[in-house]
Amino acid sequence: MSDPDAPSGDHPVRPAGRPDGAGEADGAGEAGGADHEGAARASAWVDASSGASGDMLLGALLGAGVPLAVLQAAVDAVSPEPVRLEVEQVRRGGFAAVRCHVVVADSTTHRTWRDVRTLLGAADLAPAVRDLALAVFARLAAAEGAVHGHPADEVHFHEVGALDAIADVVGVCAGVVHLGLHPGAAAAAQPAAQPGGLTVSPVAVGSGTVRSAHGVLPVPPPAVVELLRGAPSYAGPAGAPAQELCTPTGAALLTTLAAGWGPQPPLRVCAVGVGAGGRDPAGHANVLRLLLGDPVDVAPRAGGPGGAPGAGDTTTEVVLETNVDDLDPRVWPGVLDALLAAGAADAWLTPVLMKKGRPAHTLSVLVVPARVAAVRDVVLRETSAIGLREHPVTKHALPRTLAGVDLDGHRVAVKLSTLDGRVVTAQPEWDDVARAAAALGLPARTVLARAAALARDLLG
Repeated sequence: MSDPDAPSGDHPVRPAGRPDGAGEADGAGEAGGADHEGAARASAWVDASSGASGDMLLGALLGAGVPLAVLQAAVDAVSPEPVRLEVEQVRRGGFAAVRCHVVVADSTTHRTWRDVRTLLGAADLAPAVRDLALAVFARLAAAEGAVHGHPADEVHFHEVGALDAIADVVGVCAGVVHLGLHPGAAAAAQPAAQPGGLTVSPVAVGSGTVRSAHGVLPVPPPAVVELLRGAPSYAGPAGAPAQELCTPTGAALLTTLAAGWGPQPPLRVCAVGVGAGGRDPAGHANVLRLLLGDPVDVAPRAGGPGGAPGAGDTTTEVVLETNVDDLDPRVWPGVLDALLAAGAADAWLTPVLMKKGRPAHTLSVLVVPARVAAVRDVVLRETSAIGLREHPVTKHALPRTLAGVDLDGHRVAVKLSTLDGRVVTAQPEWDDVARAAAALGLPARTVLARAAALARDLLG
């Protein structure tokens, strides 16, 4: 692989001091577990506009409130030799940031994907942490194999097979699981929570060249290009140094963890973590930011300060459309899910008859302007469309809030819409209805009718 000595630092480093008590916690439980109050908070944004690496992500997670003990416990569980995480408060381009040093003994051991898989399989890790770490290394192995023409199982990891890189991956996965941001975490969140997962900005990859175990390589190196295939990336902000800004470890972590790509989604920010890279180039803030918060149930609207959600009832949004006549219909549910994950406000299919009498579907997607690029990318990547139409629309939407009703001990969220200050619609959330029906052993239509009857009491 091609992780450099320390553009952002996915490599062994000298020990560094740590502020007293930084990231301390009383016990971590099962390595990488999520037994904490933040586990139900399922939305965050990663700002990778200055680059990304494993240790930058570790620093951002620590800065956002993940206890150091959670990360260290996961690293201890997987590492066959002592590996120590040390935390330092630093400054990068005017940002106060957290630098996480992975301190290891010198080693020349090169591990294969099979070796790493064995280490992870034998480790006493929470299942979600192990599964995420396996997915990250599987992605790394597939990318390396594609670049060098080898089967994934025969890939020899160089830099990312070292213990410090393994610690980066496992530590980040443990932190993400601890915050409830991993895939599948939304189902375990409280019923009224709106799952968001991790949204990632376009990734700055850098420019120039980098020296690796394979010699001098262009930036972005081949493995990073392969890992970011289909994800938005660019050289970096104006004035960025000619160096590698995104390492293979960082790229593999982001592409494995991302639920969507684009600018910050609507959320009420409650914690911010700023992770520092190893270098401190002049004129460039070598940091990665993590904004953690509660997802907002409505799209940003015009008419209020900063376009704050709920500030008005009229917005200008964009509709993307394309006609598709050659896609296996079994693919469509996944396409619609991917569009919503990328930030679409709504997505739907309309049966149409095209020229020459061919049956087809018109795919329509409603999206706020800031998310158009990410949604357009999903349409062109996930369907057989070779083009699409875009046009602005004026959207009128009633202000919405969430309430809840109780059905035999099962909470069902209810979406309330108001007009002139009065609640005019009260609609039970279907996912909660389905979960309650399964738990109670009742038909979903019965549970829906009961929830709707209770919801009517909330009308103004």
